[in-house]
Amino acid sequence: MKIPKIQGFDQDALEKYVKNTGWLMIARVGSLGIKILVGFALANYLGASQLGILTYPTSFVTFFVAAAALGVDGFVTRELLRFPEKKNELMGTAFVLKVTGGLTIIPLIYFAYLVYSSVKPLETPFSYILILSFTGILQAFNIIDSYFQSRTQGKYIMTVQIAGNLISAATKLLLIILGAGLTWFVFALLFDVLLLAAGYLYIYQRNGGSILNWKFEGTIAKFLLRNSWPLAFSAVLVSIYMSIDKLMVEYYLGKAELGIYGTVVSLAESWYFIPVAIVTSVFPAIMNARRDDLVRYQRRMQNMYDLMVWISLSLAIFMTFAASLIYRIFLPKFLSGAPVLSIHIWAGIFVFLGSASGQFLIAEGYIKLSMMRTAMGAVVNIVLNIFWIPKYGIAGAAYATLIAYFVSTFWILLIPQTRQQGIMMLRSLFLITLFQKISARNSLQE
Repeated sequence: MKIPKIQGFDQDALEKYVKNTGWLMIARVGSLGIKILVGFALANYLGASQLGILTYPTSFVTFFVAAAALGVDGFVTRELLRFPEKKNELMGTAFVLKVTGGLTIIPLIYFAYLVYSSVKPLETPFSYILILSFTGILQAFNIIDSYFQSRTQGKYIMTVQIAGNLISAATKLLLIILGAGLTWFVFALLFDVLLLAAGYLYIYQRNGGSILNWKFEGTIAKFLLRNSWPLAFSAVLVSIYMSIDKLMVEYYLGKAELGIYGTVVSLAESWYFIPVAIVTSVFPAIMNARRDDLVRYQRRMQNMYDLMVWISLSLAIFMTFAASLIYRIFLPKFLSGAPVLSIHIWAGIFVFLGSASGQFLIAEGYIKLSMMRTAMGAVVNIVLNIFWIPKYGIAGAAYATLIAYFVSTFWILLIPQTRQQGIMMLRSLFLITLFQKISARNSLQE
């Protein structure tokens, strides 16, 4: 298939990276369809209160799991691009660091649960949280994902994710048919992570790699920790401002409202795979352009911002009008979530733009700036949730998320080094570049 030529991109590079994006998109679209259908069935089976209890452990451990990853995944991808001959040393060292981080967070999770439950008794038993805390260890195998990303081999990622999601969906549907209790579905969530880890390991071995060749090197460990800690801290902050609203909904409103809000977040965030897939695939092309041609580099960034806005705006408009119909047909027990989804879905525009601008910050070495803007979003989200959830309910949480994502994304306008990128995003957001391209095309046709 011939890929249409887009101004600002080399055709050969475009063919390579768009095809890789296509593989990633197929994987994520398959995952999206499966997760949504199973999510509908699971929500209706459990009901709002039990769904809230099931949602809570995942939200609780998210912050710790993000910390356990140590921020090395993205950094290892960059280093594998630069030094592919150091594959075994980089991956082996990163794997050991991530496993160590996963083991470390388990007692920390227990301590956090004791402290939090002393303030407000939790309806979610610690056993559920403990089960999911082991995802911090299993996520160490995600380093294999970094290897395939560095080689732009999206088809292998597709294979793992599609197979894993099919098995996961079948497992949850079987549990529903058998009338299983809530504890089984908690184990099913851990099983999802185990499937992904096993899949990555299998496909890596299948393509000539072997974890037996991985090596831990102290010098590389120090290098990774020294350079990736801002990314680790940023990942924790991201998890805070993307998940803290769920914990606060449960704190202020209870498990039933958390169950309803959980369906909203699930539907709204189901689309967030799109910017990740696109950015992951074209990041090598952007890095190459930065090295070889700064003008082309800026054009590629502007094109990416344009693409992010076009996709996210289309999704936001569609979901705003479709929300009520979706809930009436598939989630009749959760109808109060429909108007909240119409609010939350618009936060996706800033998530899409934030994912793209995040690559600029990495390419330019502005890791600490990336961390600072994430921190701003987290603070705004927490403060607004404190005031708005008690007053407006789960709609307040959705509005807080929307504003927090906006602040986080466009905070770079306040920094001189990054202001130009913020202006470029605004040009895309207000469709200025779209109209310019349409005008230029019409002029050429005349």
